[in-house]
Amino acid sequence: MGSDKAKLAYVPMVADYLHPGHLNIIKKAAELGEVMVGLYTDKAVASYKRLPFMSYEQRKQIMENIKGVSYVVPQEEKDYEPNLRKYKPDFLVHGTDWREGPLKKAREDAIAVMAEWGGEVVEPEYTPDISSSDIHAKAKRLGITPQERLRILQRLLDVKPIVRVIEAHSALSAMAAENVKFVEPGGETRMFDGLWLSSLTDSTLKGKPDIEFVDLTSRVVTINDILECTTKPIIYDGDTGSLANHFVFTVRRLERLGVSAVIIEDKTGAKKNSLLEPSDNLHLQDDISSFAEKISKGKQAQVTSDFMIISRIESLILGKGINDALARANAFIDAGADGIMIHSRMKGGKEVFEFCKEYNKFQNRKPLVAVPTNYSTVYEHELREAGVNIVIYANQLLRSSYSGMQAAAESILRHGRAAEADDGYVSALELIKLIEGNM
Repeated sequence: MGSDKAKLAYVPMVADYLHPGHLNIIKKAAELGEVMVGLYTDKAVASYKRLPFMSYEQRKQIMENIKGVSYVVPQEEKDYEPNLRKYKPDFLVHGTDWREGPLKKAREDAIAVMAEWGGEVVEPEYTPDISSSDIHAKAKRLGITPQERLRILQRLLDVKPIVRVIEAHSALSAMAAENVKFVEPGGETRMFDGLWLSSLTDSTLKGKPDIEFVDLTSRVVTINDILECTTKPIIYDGDTGSLANHFVFTVRRLERLGVSAVIIEDKTGAKKNSLLEPSDNLHLQDDISSFAEKISKGKQAQVTSDFMIISRIESLILGKGINDALARANAFIDAGADGIMIHSRMKGGKEVFEFCKEYNKFQNRKPLVAVPTNYSTVYEHELREAGVNIVIYANQLLRSSYSGMQAAAESILRHGRAAEADDGYVSALELIKLIEGNM
C-alpha cells in the first residue's frame, strides 16, 4: 500500500464513539506517513467487551471520510499481530491507554512483532478527560430507540460464540443485569448480553400461578418499565403463544415495543410450568402441524426482519425422546422459526447434549437456545462447544431476591433491630443513588 516513498502508519481503532482523542491520534499518524486504520470488527470487539453501538459497516463509512485516513481495513481479532504481519507498517500508532487493561498483553506482543522489521511503536499521550466508556455511559442514560434495540440480538448472534441472557422481573432487576460485569484477570470484561422476561417470574412477582393467568396487557407494564431504564435486547417468554390468531397480535405488539424475540412452547391446554414432574394431562403437547401454523402466522405478522420467533420444544420434558424433538425442530424451522429452544428437566444436561449433536447436522440449522435451570453444573463453554448459541439464566434473580428478603426479615425478627441484616445488602443511600434524579 502507498508509494515507495510513503511510510505506512497503522492505527487500530474501534471508533464506536468518535471523539477528539481519535482525531488527535490520526493527526499524529498522518505526520508519520499514510494512515491505515485497522478497524475492529464487531466480533473482535465483542470478544473482550460490549458490542459496539454502531455496526462495523457504519463505523467504516465514518472512518473512510475522516481527513488524513488513506485506508480502512478490518481487524478481525483483539490481537494486532495478524494485520501487522500482513501489512508490515513502518509505524504502529496507539494511545497510551492500552498500557493497562484488556489490551496490555496485545500491546506487548505488538511491540515484539514490529521490532522484527524495524517498525516503531508510537504512543501519543491519551487525551485527558475523554473516555469512550464515559460517552457510552451517558448514551445509555439517554436510552435507545425500539428499532436499535430490536436488531441487537441478531447482531450478537452474528459475532458472539454464545449470547448470555439473564432473567429480569422488574426495572430494578433489569438495571442490575444491565450494569453488572466481571473483569477477568487479563482485563477482558464479561457481562450479560440480554434480558429474559419470564412468565414464571412475572407471575410469581405478582403472587399468581404460572398458568398464563397474567396476560400480555399486564406484562407489557413490566416490559415498559424495563425498556425505560435499560438498553440490552429483550427476549420475551410467550408461554404457548395462545391461539394462532392471538399470537399474531402478540408479535405485532412486541415488535413495536422493540422486543427482539419471543419464545413460545409447543404445549396446549391449561399450561403448567415445565419443571413440574409430569402426570396425566399435566403437560399436553401441541400437534406439530398446529404449532407450525402458529409460527407461520406469527412470521407473516411481523414487519421487520429483525424480530425473531423461537420455538421451544417440550419433547424431552414429556419423555418423548430425542427423535421426536428433532422432528419437531425440523418442522418448526420449515414453518419459519428463527431459532429453537430445547428444554430439559434432566440433571447434568446429558439429553440436551445428545439433542445438540444431532441438531448440529441440520442443513437449515437455526440458533439454538438452552436454559440450564436443572443442569446448572454445566459450564457455558460446554454449552458453546456443543453448539448452543444462547444460554438463558431464567429465574435466578427472582429466586435470589426472595431468599435475600427472607434472610433480612428473619434477621430483624431475631435481633430486634436491622443492624445485623444491614451487612447483607446495599445501604439506603446506595439504593437512592441508583436512580438518576434522586440526587
